[in-house]
Amino acid sequence: MKPRMVLMFIIFISVYLLLNFYIGWHGAFLLRYSGAGVPQGVYWIVFFLIAFSYLIGRARLLPGPAGRLFKVIGSYYFAVLEFSVLLLPLADLAAWLLHLGGVEASVYIPAIGYTVTAVMIVLLLWGSWNAWSPVVRTYPIDIRKKPGAARTLKIAVASDIHLGNLVGRRHLHRLVRRINAMEPDLILFPGDVIDDVIEPFIRNRMGEVMQQLKSRLGIYAVLGNHEYYGGHIEEYIRQMDTIGVRVLRDETVTLPGTLAIAGRKDKTSEAAGGGGRMSTEALLADLDKTLPIVLMDHQPYGFQQAAEAGADILLSGHTHRGQFAPNHFITRRLFELDWGYMRKGNLHVAVSSGFGTWGPPIRLASRSEIIQLVVTFTD
Repeated sequence: MKPRMVLMFIIFISVYLLLNFYIGWHGAFLLRYSGAGVPQGVYWIVFFLIAFSYLIGRARLLPGPAGRLFKVIGSYYFAVLEFSVLLLPLADLAAWLLHLGGVEASVYIPAIGYTVTAVMIVLLLWGSWNAWSPVVRTYPIDIRKKPGAARTLKIAVASDIHLGNLVGRRHLHRLVRRINAMEPDLILFPGDVIDDVIEPFIRNRMGEVMQQLKSRLGIYAVLGNHEYYGGHIEEYIRQMDTIGVRVLRDETVTLPGTLAIAGRKDKTSEAAGGGGRMSTEALLADLDKTLPIVLMDHQPYGFQQAAEAGADILLSGHTHRGQFAPNHFITRRLFELDWGYMRKGNLHVAVSSGFGTWGPPIRLASRSEIIQLVVTFTD
């Protein structure tokens, strides 16, 4: 590893340890005042096992189901960690004010501790419902092109499904039911269909579920950053091809008399070797511009370049809209559009918050969603 990477890793682990000690200390304090009788040594061992369970599972230090269980526990703990960092300073402030007011510690510490725990549980339950209860968002789009006899086209879009150990067949069935109910002309997946490794997708036979998707003009996808992280791109593409999903890697497809579909490699490819990726201009250069052009690019960058290259629709995901509050304030500043719809010249941009989740299946200030584009062609 390069010295800079080693330094960044040391800083990350140090900060992570300090945050978890801060959280764990509050838990130990509450246990002592509640009279639970849990030995401190046992408490801290269990606590840090939970705090590092995602890393343990991800590093495959435990085999099979045990490793997967640790990864699931660790995923949920990420939400607990962030909510704790937000709630515990407020709890400390309340405790300090009550102490100044002469209230006994044996009274205010359990009261504040149980209140924080209750708020945490409510946030987790609410966020879980948002994650597992998808909505369909419809964007009507007018394009001043008339490629053929069709006056309208219905396109179903689902990004960031993140199929893996947490998002599995049950949620995938929801996707299939919702999309098929739309009776779409075309289905598009703008990246991160799987969550890193492809093993859970194969082991749980998720391809059998995806194969039930129906559309008149086919199903197309592009790679997201997580397909690159998993390192199984060729196997992933083979699996998708088997079930009738074509993955576009800096490729275009023209549906005669209807539209053209272009799919870029993910931005991650620029640092992953293998020649990087084509520019939007080069990718669209040879397409018939009299046809509507739909461009998929997983990460929502380069809107102006897409507009200048002649794209009519740009579809992205990646941001999850922060997935849970207050992260959406960060994504709003990082991207020109982190979620929703915008018009940029003649270009229509739609950025999805995603159908699945990364890490904990928790969403606050965002929802699991499918986008339905109702495209109307005008002369």
